[in-house]
Amino acid sequence: MAYIISDECINCGTCEGECPISCISAGDSKYVIDADACIDCGTCASSCPVEAIKQG
Repeated sequence: MAYIISDECINCGTCEGECPISCISAGDSKYVIDADACIDCGTCASSCPVEAIKQG
């Protein structure tokens, strides 16, 4: 199951740089994860300073 980024996202961009397959990008109000590309590794969730990334 892919990870999702909640509304608690502060747009810091940390997760985008940590994703090993580059499936995270800046959205309109928060960063977004391409669910079809996500390999469910959890690297993004462990790097998020506000814990805004959870398994969906």
